[in-house]
Amino acid sequence: MLTRLDKLIAGSGRFSRSEAREAVRAGRVTVGGAVITRPEEKVDGGADVCVDGERLRTDALRYFMLNKPAGVLTAARDARQPTVLDLVPEELRGLSLQPVGRLDKDTTGLLLLTNDGAFAHRVMSPKSGIVKTYLARTEPDVDAGDVREFERGMELADGTRCLPAGLEGLGGGLCLVYVHEGKYHQVKRMLAARGKPVLELKRLAIGGLELDGELGSGKMRELLTDEIELIFAHSHRL
Repeated sequence: MLTRLDKLIAGSGRFSRSEAREAVRAGRVTVGGAVITRPEEKVDGGADVCVDGERLRTDALRYFMLNKPAGVLTAARDARQPTVLDLVPEELRGLSLQPVGRLDKDTTGLLLLTNDGAFAHRVMSPKSGIVKTYLARTEPDVDAGDVREFERGMELADGTRCLPAGLEGLGGGLCLVYVHEGKYHQVKRMLAARGKPVLELKRLAIGGLELDGELGSGKMRELLTDEIELIFAHSHRL
């Protein structure tokens, strides 16, 4: 598919449309190694486009993992509090990224960001059966009775019905929780219903995709193709 060069460059999220036009006219842009100076030039969407010698990602749909810190809302915008989109680097803000699902304000860990709405819906839908793995710290420790109730599926005090989930005690107040739903405060409410209030909660994995241990709190990076596939890998935890 042929696209205007300035539009293709702006689609990388690193330049506005006007900045893209200026870069092209200044001779700073090459396509397949050849300098192009006309912003309206039509080029293939998969072309090798470089600005100042640096190759751009020009594919329209993008996927990132964020190591969400505590104290940040999972929302597109908020007038009073910082949101996860405030953590997106300036050069990527033109991509119109949105969070996939939600993590509570004080919950940390793996959060996906994308501009692919169909992908986001597939990840969030319980019908996809994608297991989300959390590390929780509770007081007191979970026990065998809690494990059985999670496996059976729980009905909360307000009538909310939770599908069967996995629970694995680690000792020392820690446990792993495996769910494939995303109901409001679900993990916290399920554990609280068993008399095990959550003191800390961190999401470790979505499907087969684990949070990058090298990714600092509040930092994000782009997913590799095989990592995107891992999200939809089957899990046998539940």
